[in-house]
Amino acid sequence: MILAIAFLLVLYILSGIKVVSQYEKGVKFTLGRYSGLMNPGLNFVFPIFQTFVKVDLRTQVVDVPYQEALTKDNISAKINAVVYYKVIAPDKAVLEIKDYKYAVSQLAQTTMRNIIGEVELDELLANREKIAAKISSIVDQATDPWGIKIEIVDLKDIQLPENMKRVMAKQAEAEREKRAVIIKSQGDVIASLNLQKAAKNLSKSPGALHLRTLQALNDISSDPNTKIVLAVPLEVLKAWGIKTGKKK
Repeated sequence: MILAIAFLLVLYILSGIKVVSQYEKGVKFTLGRYSGLMNPGLNFVFPIFQTFVKVDLRTQVVDVPYQEALTKDNISAKINAVVYYKVIAPDKAVLEIKDYKYAVSQLAQTTMRNIIGEVELDELLANREKIAAKISSIVDQATDPWGIKIEIVDLKDIQLPENMKRVMAKQAEAEREKRAVIIKSQGDVIASLNLQKAAKNLSKSPGALHLRTLQALNDISSDPNTKIVLAVPLEVLKAWGIKTGKKK
């Protein structure tokens, strides 16, 4: 009888030994009431009278599924996000909210749709990080009573309707053509200024003008299939010693 009691006592003690990992904390309850936290390592709970819940303190990831939202300029977009968060108060995460993982996901979805509705499409595409930071701040403030710290909210992907993609592609093409025309016109202005400077320099030295003419002739004559009909300036003929003028 004594051996049986001792055996049962040993089983009772062994069943009360619990191990909490380094990255966890245990939330202990005694007769249903919160009675403290359990640190990593060996811990003892009195079976039947006490229970505990393990809470993971590592950074956790919630994949927010694609949410269809309407931007401020009435354009429908589907946005996918990722939320990184960490439990900083295990007792609050267990006592204040039933399922904090599900709650964080739902809160992130709602907040994301609300924030997207406050911005226009161009701002959404250009300031993705700024909008994600705003979502993170709002969700972090809302989850603070649950003992949750939101670390990062990252907008992974933004999907637009096909007709909007075509419109944006045409807009981008028109913008590229506009820049090309501007660059070409600027190049023409610079070229005309350079030609003007070159003409002034050549006009100051007649010999330089003749040399430039001969150089042009040499470049053209390099192709044997090219026929040249050239009106030779009087200045060139004078430089070669050929007399010009009307016969009397």
